Amino acid sequence: MQKEQLIEWLTSAIRKANLSDTAVPALERPKQAEHGDWATNIALQLAKPLGKNPREVATLLKATLDAQPNAMVSEVSIAGPGFINIRLNPAAKFSAVADALRLGDAFGTSTARKGEKVMVEFVSANPTGPLHTGHARQAALGDTLCNLLETQGCTVHREFYYNDAGNQIDNLARSVQLRAMGVEPGSALWPEDGYRGDYIVEIGKAYLERGGDVNDLNAIRSYAVNVLRNEQDKDLTAFGVKKFDCYYLESSLYTDGRVDKTVAGLKASGHTFEQDGALWLKTTDFGDDKDRVMKKATGGYTYFVPDVAYHVTKWERGFTQVVNIQGTDHHGTITRVRAGLQAMDAGIPKGYPDYLLHSMVRVMRGGEEVKISKRAGSYITLGELIEWVGKDAVRFFLVSRKADSEFTFDIDLALSQSEENPVYYVQYAHARICSVLREAAVSDEALRAADLGLLTHEKAEALATKLADYPALLATAARDLAPHLLPYYLREVAAAFHGYYAAERIRVDAPALRAARTALAAATAQVLKNGLGLLGVSAPEKM
Repeated sequence: MQKEQLIEWLTSAIRKANLSDTAVPALERPKQAEHGDWATNIALQLAKPLGKNPREVATLLKATLDAQPNAMVSEVSIAGPGFINIRLNPAAKFSAVADALRLGDAFGTSTARKGEKVMVEFVSANPTGPLHTGHARQAALGDTLCNLLETQGCTVHREFYYNDAGNQIDNLARSVQLRAMGVEPGSALWPEDGYRGDYIVEIGKAYLERGGDVNDLNAIRSYAVNVLRNEQDKDLTAFGVKKFDCYYLESSLYTDGRVDKTVAGLKASGHTFEQDGALWLKTTDFGDDKDRVMKKATGGYTYFVPDVAYHVTKWERGFTQVVNIQGTDHHGTITRVRAGLQAMDAGIPKGYPDYLLHSMVRVMRGGEEVKISKRAGSYITLGELIEWVGKDAVRFFLVSRKADSEFTFDIDLALSQSEENPVYYVQYAHARICSVLREAAVSDEALRAADLGLLTHEKAEALATKLADYPALLATAARDLAPHLLPYYLREVAAAFHGYYAAERIRVDAPALRAARTALAAATAQVLKNGLGLLGVSAPEKM
């Protein structure tokens, strides 16, 4: 695309001017339009190692660029201490319009990362209750990130890891058993960590209706886990989350011997020691603030040991990049998991795996925080959010902020038909353009052949410039694990279109001018549709 082509041009000039053999310039949009269409500070970066004045470096680079002109560029200028500004010719400014119309759904995609195997682990909810708003945010972030990585050519593997054993599952089984027996929470028999939601009553009732034995705790455990896993799957399907490639069971790490194998490997590496009857890992050797217990004196491994074993399997399965999407409450596990992987001496990279941590979600309705769920008893479920405002609003809203920032989900805002509601604002822009296209009645062939040089209004140029940013936006969002950049960008595109629509009539009598203006509108619709699709949000043609 345009930005990549300009970077190649600049890089070639840097080599030819003998300024650097390795430097790759960064291109940014100038904050002020009068400074041009693109700018780079590469001369300032190269000045110190070259022992030259930045403006002198910029002058050398400009001379080389002028000597090997680029067909897209009308002017190269030097500003301030050595910034290089690039101004595009009219045809190049609107090239993204032609690209979007030609490539359609593929506009913005790249093969730059073809061959990279990336695993994204997300949701990974224990099968002890319905998915809550935290799981919802994780599902929206994870699914969108997977889609973004795929636009860059990555082979993406979606994985769901869940705890199918342990204390939480035992508490679930016991809670269902007691409710099936008619025991209420708060009674002397009720466990301190028992689950209290109405869904426990529903599971106990269903178990009895199918003839289950109320005294068979193992059967109750199996039944409850299956019911809740199926319910979670149904919620994720309703949420538009693509099917996971693998559901990895924590219990398999023990039954397959992977935990014991990992512990043996850590012992063999020399990074463990015994103290007070417990087995410890020297995580301080790898940046942790203190060493961690691996196996308690009373027996049993601490929770981070199976985590290390699990991530060894990810590496062994060939995933060179792994992204874990988890709540910020998991922040403390990052250092010790990475330390355990380094201690294995298995060639696993130091920063493996990557993490995208998200904050929990507060739900507001009628100006008050909503905390109590009718079904779950103590939290709002994903199913309830979808029921209240619809899948599109939930997905758009939950990705619209940086993952680790606090987020308040305003139900009233999500239902409003106003500019303040970001998903409505973007969807309305797409529907409005579709209406314009129907009225303009310009054929696809005429749109692709349109003379874009007829587009001279500054608002048209601003909109086309925003469309041209789409491919780079996708690459950045995928690289930086920053899916929130996409909804923010789409709102900017919608605003740019609304501004253009207010400035110029599209359905004019002159056929050539009508075709050009309609082509700009059609390209905008294509970008909005593509971006909303990556978010898992619909692009309505009528509203």
